[in-house]
Amino acid sequence: MENSRIWFDGAITGYIEVKVPLLTHSLQYGTGIFEGIRAYDAGGKPAIFRLDEHVERFMRSAGIYRMHLRFSREEIRQGIIDVVRENGYGACYIRPFAFFNDDSISLQTKGKKVSVAVVAVPYDNYFGEKFSKGVSCKVSGWRRINSDILPIQAKASGNYLNSVAAIGEADASGFDEAILLSKNGYIAEGPGENIFLVKNGKLLTPGLESDILFGITRFSLIEMARKMGIEVIERQIHRDELYTCDEAFFCGTAAEVTPIVNVDGIAVGNGKPGQLTEKIGKAFMDIVAGKSKEYAHWLTFVG
Repeated sequence: MENSRIWFDGAITGYIEVKVPLLTHSLQYGTGIFEGIRAYDAGGKPAIFRLDEHVERFMRSAGIYRMHLRFSREEIRQGIIDVVRENGYGACYIRPFAFFNDDSISLQTKGKKVSVAVVAVPYDNYFGEKFSKGVSCKVSGWRRINSDILPIQAKASGNYLNSVAAIGEADASGFDEAILLSKNGYIAEGPGENIFLVKNGKLLTPGLESDILFGITRFSLIEMARKMGIEVIERQIHRDELYTCDEAFFCGTAAEVTPIVNVDGIAVGNGKPGQLTEKIGKAFMDIVAGKSKEYAHWLTFVG
């Protein structure tokens, strides 16, 4: 990272050149907002997946927390493109981040300066080699936060303490990842991923009533699957359906499409990645690699 270039408050600069105080408000209180975006090598050129949708969600998150970004949607969008270009990356993970750049102790955010940064790092897959083999999961004892507590449709830093607790619990128990339940006991999502189940050739996925973040990869897979003739049902899903489904998988910017092969020590299906999961995963990877004309509009190429 030392030699990488970032976009900070409207200008390209060096990663190590940017310094913020230890008492920065967003470091103390988790008041940052962010996005996770991927660029892929698509025929020798970097292609950013669903850039406009990610920038739009970033702006919505800022609005929910009354953050005045000082930069327009287009300026931030261009900043993301510039960072990918400046670093010469093919495949990378991109993190736009906005925070209250103020080191006062007060919880009050009114009038505080907001800084915006865009950082990119070379990236493969969140789960490494288990991306294709499948992951084991533990249903967490921690419930997914809900809109009675915090705005769950804001992709805010503080929300992810919920995820950190769940991941720590799963790891300590020997599992790869956690699955969180909603306050009503229905399946919600993973710590940083949405979840799908496969039953009798149909895709099941939790809806908004289960306190999920509406993931951009999730929306994309739903649209893809329906065009492939696969029925997709959004509904509340009981915990025990994890143990009786035919297949299951996570999806997200970092996770892409990752099979779930075991939950709480119980094999999902035959304990291996399922055929429908693999079919959807392949179709998704073809799209991000620029191999699909139908979904070419989902990619923003960086020249």
